[in-house]
Amino acid sequence: MTAFRKPQIALTSKAAPFAIRAERAADVAAREALLDASFGENRHGRTCQRLRDGRAPAAGLALSAVREGTLVGTVRLWHVSAGGRPALVLGPLAVDPACRELGIGAALMQQALAAARARGHAAVILLGDAPYYARFGFSAEKTGALMLPGPFERDRLLAIEFQAGALDGVEGMIVPTGAALPKRRVVRPLQAHAA
Repeated sequence: MTAFRKPQIALTSKAAPFAIRAERAADVAAREALLDASFGENRHGRTCQRLRDGRAPAAGLALSAVREGTLVGTVRLWHVSAGGRPALVLGPLAVDPACRELGIGAALMQQALAAARARGHAAVILLGDAPYYARFGFSAEKTGALMLPGPFERDRLLAIEFQAGALDGVEGMIVPTGAALPKRRVVRPLQAHAA
């Protein structure tokens, strides 16, 4: 009788685990640096950014991936109206280039979609590469008559329905509907009076 042994695997720093958790206020600087590194500093001018500007992400749908105490991934979802129907827009999804082979992006997607479904959302829309997002159930099947507030490639506008028929027959502009961020107060220094 031959005894089977479990092979011994040496863990390297590349195999360090990661955790996905709700985004925290302390993540902001690291998230913004990661997004700049992933999409360039001109990312604020992109079409989908117009759906996020001045808005808060959907409650419970802003996630961070952390590895060895460092933020290495982020994903957020936002409330929109897609041709008059409530939906979410996903993005941006970003992973630190040094960690891209660890499955962090896929794990962030799976957790974000599961959380959106659990919160009762009917559909999620995104602008991205169809071959990558198809494995999560996204397609361009129901987005052909939807528009974005700026230039975009039609074949990259994708959606997934959690409730059958949620996007049947939708047409028109995708517009933001989420909660507005509070206005920042400008604090001006007191000026000394000349005597």
